[in-house]
Amino acid sequence: MEIAVSEDRRLLSKIAASDKAALRELYRRYQPRLERFVGRMTADRDGVADIVNEVFMVVWQKAGSFRGQSSPSTWILGIAYNKALKWASKNRRLEALDANQTSDARAESLVERDEMEQLLKLLSAEQRAVIELTYYCGYTYREIGEILDCPENTVKTRMFHARRLLRQHLPEDSR
Repeated sequence: MEIAVSEDRRLLSKIAASDKAALRELYRRYQPRLERFVGRMTADRDGVADIVNEVFMVVWQKAGSFRGQSSPSTWILGIAYNKALKWASKNRRLEALDANQTSDARAESLVERDEMEQLLKLLSAEQRAVIELTYYCGYTYREIGEILDCPENTVKTRMFHARRLLRQHLPEDSR
């Protein structure tokens, strides 16, 4: 982990000096993670690649302003979070799972993983970000607070409400 952080810091230093190869390497390292994260936040599959590209445009332009107070991944995911929120509000494509859809129809149309993705769409973008960063990326609440630029207790509150909402929509036998 520490090796990856120091490598990312090195790449950011090179990017600050306009090294395009370093940007390509950082993109290769982060693109899959960012696509998953942004995809879960926005529910706009068509916009994911555009948002990820915007994130790396900011990285290219602002790498020199990275102060190293957090890990590079925290900084990059913070940029992605802000870009995804702006995209979602601008395009108004946050979708909720149709509450009228019967569980039989869902069972026929969704496999377990897809069903979880549909459930995540019930959450606000902020709640989805907390779930994604905790369970899929492995960040601590403190690190998530840095990424989302909010207090750790706000992260905990968002997690509490997200879990409660998800629990309400799980089938009885899954609770």
